[in-house]
Amino acid sequence: MLSQENTTHIIKNAIILPLFYHHDAITCIAISKALYAGGIRAIEFTNRGEKALANFKILVEERNKTMPDLLLCVGTITNTTDAQLFIEASADVLISPVFDADISDIAYMHKILWIPGCMTPTEIHTAYSAGWSLLKLFPGNVLQPHYVQAIKPLFPKIDFLITGGVEANTENIMEWRKSGAVGVGLGSKLITSSVINNGNMHELTEKVARLVQFFSNHN
Repeated sequence: MLSQENTTHIIKNAIILPLFYHHDAITCIAISKALYAGGIRAIEFTNRGEKALANFKILVEERNKTMPDLLLCVGTITNTTDAQLFIEASADVLISPVFDADISDIAYMHKILWIPGCMTPTEIHTAYSAGWSLLKLFPGNVLQPHYVQAIKPLFPKIDFLITGGVEANTENIMEWRKSGAVGVGLGSKLITSSVINNGNMHELTEKVARLVQFFSNHN
């Protein structure tokens, strides 16, 4: 397992963190490979369905065979049971929509990076005081970039990752970047239902490749 410092560096350097869940394992693999082919090296598989753990284990096996440098994060971790199960399933990073002291303790004990979700200055302060400096601001479509601009001076040592409603285009992502965010999580705005339903993974690869190329030139 990579160190917390290395995993943090990869996520911050990536700028774009695609996130998704699907009940079909083959589709999960296809999406991951399409993202990987476009240059993505970190993805968030969300814990939002009954097959999440089983499909994540299959993704880990596929990653080890064909995408060895892909960071596999697990999102929507809201309790210690799921945190423990996904750590045992070889998750590289845990991501939550909330701050939970018990999840924080488990992540700390296992020396795994945890990205807690925050919204208010009090939640941000609590998470930082517990030892976490890469935080998820959620939901982005409610907070907007001016919120990051307002709080960033208060928390100069904290890096913010924005998820929720971020548009999958360079203009919106750059707006968040200019506000002080280090990166964004992209879900259904990037991995659209039409791409999944039509199996048009080549379209996803091309879109991701354009974003990756743009931000590699503007990082």
